[in-house]
Amino acid sequence: MSNHPNPGPLTAERLFATGMRDQWHAICPSGFVERGGMRRITRLGEDWLLYRQSDGTVRMLADRCPHRGAPLSQGQHLGDRIACAYHGVQVDGTGTVVAVPGLPGCSLEGRQLVRSLPVREVAGAILAWFGLDPEAGPGPLELPEPLADEGTAAFLCYAEWESPWRWAMENLLDPMHGAFLHRESHSMFGGDTTARFRIRETDRGFFFEKTDQRGVNFDWVEFCRTGIDWVDLQIPYPASGGPGGPFGIVGIGTPIDAERTAVFFWRYRKVTGWERDVWQFLYRTTLEERHWHVLEQDRVMLEAMAPDADQAENLYQHDLGVLRLRRLYKAQAEEQAERAGKFAANYPR
Repeated sequence: MSNHPNPGPLTAERLFATGMRDQWHAICPSGFVERGGMRRITRLGEDWLLYRQSDGTVRMLADRCPHRGAPLSQGQHLGDRIACAYHGVQVDGTGTVVAVPGLPGCSLEGRQLVRSLPVREVAGAILAWFGLDPEAGPGPLELPEPLADEGTAAFLCYAEWESPWRWAMENLLDPMHGAFLHRESHSMFGGDTTARFRIRETDRGFFFEKTDQRGVNFDWVEFCRTGIDWVDLQIPYPASGGPGGPFGIVGIGTPIDAERTAVFFWRYRKVTGWERDVWQFLYRTTLEERHWHVLEQDRVMLEAMAPDADQAENLYQHDLGVLRLRRLYKAQAEEQAERAGKFAANYPR
């Protein structure tokens, strides 16, 4: 069980290692927190308590009782609040102390002393807003189209990897690895093993794509920033893969801490009616196992890389997408670190 101490100021180095703020992040599958249940979880290098109220609403609190700092996750679920096991202090979903059984009328009562994050549930996952200013409300969120389109069927695959979050995102911004690491998969065996790439700007991010091949392998990826960072890619499927045309993936990598990543992959196809039923059946009975095999290849490779692997690189033209992503995050980390000092007094301890 993790027990992260107060990590201190939000420096640029810490942000680059544990993730950007002022945006939404995917936290975990919705099924991790059942009605009336709670779960301790680490995200962006800090410990949190997720619990689902009796009415089904999910709440997310910093996992520290405001009285003595004991973990609220060791406490008792009381429907719409949590009672700390240490001294019984009760905290509701907004982080407000609603009762101090040992001293009714105590000055702690009625004060919002625990940080509470705004949460949403989308396509089988819990999302949360991590803001620099604890007093400000959440920013806008535009969902990835495949997850919001009723005419698209999607399955969420979730895993936790022992590697930095940036490496998981960089892996997705590296289409060329599909022709080598995944060359024996059922969907990425075709196409050339040589290519040229380009970056194509969009109003929400950029495409990193092959200039001389399309619709054959893992030939392009789009990096999107719509209140949450995500990537979209499509891989052509043979007829044996069922109806629906290309097979798509929406991918998100959320930092657990500086060394671990929660990865979310929604596999999707645009299908309706009976074709949706055929695709869903085929996916569960045949394709899902094959897709997990591909993910395992990525996991094994990234987890085997040395902690300082990015300090000994010799990059070339295929790595333009990786370089673009790093520069974007480094610049954002520096900008956020500068603003974070303004809210230091309010940042959770």
